[in-house]
Amino acid sequence: MLPVVFDLDGTLIDSLPDVTKAVNLLLAEEGQPLLETSVVNTFVGSGEQVLMQRLIAATAFEPVDADRLMPRFITHYKMAALDTKLFPGAREALDRLLAAGVPIGLCTNKPRAPLVPTLEAAGLDNVFGVVVAGDDLPKRKPDPAPLFHCFQKLGSETGIYVGDSEVDAETAQRAGVPFVIYAHGIRVSPIEDIPHDVVFDDFGALDAILAKLSS
Repeated sequence: MLPVVFDLDGTLIDSLPDVTKAVNLLLAEEGQPLLETSVVNTFVGSGEQVLMQRLIAATAFEPVDADRLMPRFITHYKMAALDTKLFPGAREALDRLLAAGVPIGLCTNKPRAPLVPTLEAAGLDNVFGVVVAGDDLPKRKPDPAPLFHCFQKLGSETGIYVGDSEVDAETAQRAGVPFVIYAHGIRVSPIEDIPHDVVFDDFGALDAILAKLSS
């Protein structure tokens, strides 16, 4: 089977509650109104810098506040990550791939500071053959460079990408690789409007999907 690279947030872990908690802790400290999860949902997917830009645009903050707010947001995010939960069946699917000898990697826009405790809390810190965080390389998704880097570290020039969002879909398209989208992930657009090869809502079905795409 081809190597398989996974996105993290909204694909393997249900991280939107963690991000919302971190955002609202920051807002509470600043005396600003808290935001609903549905609003924070529109901030995520492209890394912490874009999240901060969107947060500032949606609140009374000013662009000059970004540098002041970012370290505190990351601190809150690291703490919130300790409560991260895997989606049902995700760990079992990863274990089955490993048992079958399939090279697996992780390619996320989450910065490494909160990524490390997130992986530890979710029990994923020793699972992947390669892990690329959002601030590891000069470019981030949807640039395909991080995904290509993952495949190369797994010993291949190509593979399959599993994600959940518009950013993941564009990354796969630009890399020219099959894209499998998780139905219960984090996105703004309807799934039918996001380019993908296969959609799945149960990790128990993932093995057969990946095997078919590899054939």
